[in-house]
Amino acid sequence: MDDQNKNLIFATVLSFIVILGWFVLFPPPETDTIAEPPVATTAQSPAPDVVAPSGTAAPATSAEPAETQTAALDQAPRVPVETARLSGSISLLGGRIDDLILKDYRTTIEKAAPNVTLLAPAGTDDAYYALYGWAAGSGIAPEQVPGPNTLWTLAQGERLSVGSPVTLTWDNNAGQLYTRTISVDENFMFKIDQSVTNTADTSISLAPYGIIARHGVPSDAQNFFILHEGMVAMNNGELIETKWDKIPDLEAVNGVPSERIEGVTNGWIGFTGHYFMTNLIPDPAQPTRLTVKFLPKTDIYQTEAVLPTQTVATGETATVSTQLFAGAKEWETLREYEAKGVYKFIDSIDWGWFFFLTKPIFWVLHHLNILIGNMGIAIIGLTLLIKALLFPLAYKSYVSMAKMKELQPQMEQLKKDAGDDRQKLQRNMMELYKREKVNPAAGCLPILMQIPIFFSLYKVIFVTLELRHAPFFGPFQDLSAPDPTSLYNLYGLLPWAAPEPGTVLALVFIGILPLLLGISMFLQQKLNPAPADPTQQMIFAWMPWVFMFMLGGFASGLVVYWIANNTITFTQQYLIMRSQGYKPDVLGNIKGGLRFGRKSDPKK
Repeated sequence: MDDQNKNLIFATVLSFIVILGWFVLFPPPETDTIAEPPVATTAQSPAPDVVAPSGTAAPATSAEPAETQTAALDQAPRVPVETARLSGSISLLGGRIDDLILKDYRTTIEKAAPNVTLLAPAGTDDAYYALYGWAAGSGIAPEQVPGPNTLWTLAQGERLSVGSPVTLTWDNNAGQLYTRTISVDENFMFKIDQSVTNTADTSISLAPYGIIARHGVPSDAQNFFILHEGMVAMNNGELIETKWDKIPDLEAVNGVPSERIEGVTNGWIGFTGHYFMTNLIPDPAQPTRLTVKFLPKTDIYQTEAVLPTQTVATGETATVSTQLFAGAKEWETLREYEAKGVYKFIDSIDWGWFFFLTKPIFWVLHHLNILIGNMGIAIIGLTLLIKALLFPLAYKSYVSMAKMKELQPQMEQLKKDAGDDRQKLQRNMMELYKREKVNPAAGCLPILMQIPIFFSLYKVIFVTLELRHAPFFGPFQDLSAPDPTSLYNLYGLLPWAAPEPGTVLALVFIGILPLLLGISMFLQQKLNPAPADPTQQMIFAWMPWVFMFMLGGFASGLVVYWIANNTITFTQQYLIMRSQGYKPDVLGNIKGGLRFGRKSDPKK
């Protein structure tokens, strides 16, 4: 076996092993109470040890059953939320932001599909909401601060919309008046201004907090290794991520698995899903305690942002402002919020370990899509750019391969001269390579370079919102999903549906794109004659079709990239080989492959 074939087989088999290992090790997914906070003591002191109340449980001092509280939540008045991109409502019970629908996003590509529901009240499936309150400190009792079951009064505004905030008030009849003003921008950012006016005879101390509560793991959570879903936080430049299944394993504090970060001045915390998330964003000027916890008795996952304790003297008012992001992880929108002061907010997108590749790849892909107006064509354009950047390496590789072919007669002579002396053969071959300035390893470099690019692009296509439901043409209306066509129904000619994605039938009865992928790999392989060794012939003969089935279940956008890459590689290699005086006999090599397994005629 010559060195050129050794290199090519090595690179191909390595790629095969990496992708196969990916599937074996990481298969695709099959389809307690917010207690009243303890006392805080001094002005601008660190945040008190708040144990935030859940949406269905009463304060620690209440014996009211959860069912009664859920009924009270259902009966509580609500304030409508209506913007160009959001709809929903705010419950006056606790002032909860617990009903939010994203108008720009549907659950599937079907036109009649419902819009994505991001937040839902306690007592419903996948309950998920944000609430705010104050932790009682000195000079004030826990029942005299607003919590999750406080019934607020709508004092100003009828509907929350852009430019039209609403103001809620609550008088504790003990000398304190609480006010909460909620506003929303044109995208997904809420602003919550909390204030307390003290008219009592003594000063009080209390600490403001915000909470995001999630009842149970989301029903649509994928638990896929390439995607982070769960808690996401920023701690003064350090991104912290904890998956859903890892939160209950956190170190227990008073029987509650939790993790806290003290003194955060540039940070935020919340929960992220595949494409949507919620985040508490405190004022960066105030050191804040960020906490994630799991309440096992009620199966509630919770993040908290507790601001420093405020001391409010008689006749004074204390006000704090925080933000709440609740929406889609749009790259441009997150970048705008980051420019407005939300520290490193763009990193809430799961760029992964290879962020130095995924970020620029996405940046180019995003702007190509804006320029072209079609994400599938943008992927092809990205492939052209990547191949152009790698062309010098590819050219050097193909020239080296051509020179290796020229050296075949000399190499055969070296083998005869060395006989069974393997060391002598290796030594003489290295001298030959050095004298002729040939690098035998150059042939596999372009293929090896494709592996990190392939994985990074897969990450981009899988995790970024801009690829979700992005159309190409015809039946390919979601490049983040596998090819919807299938041999099972002759690609739509037969009157039955294609197998469900992720099933064995879907894997076997591949679609149009995986088939084109196999053909492109087959043609690229046929630029060179099949090796004489039968074992090598078998590997080469099966490789395109094995890859075709393996990659058939990948996102169709990634398969489009791979087809384009193979096609461009074929063209590049063909032209370079012609420039070196070698004319590839593609048709002859295909015919030779068809005789695979037959006994060759020694006279031919």
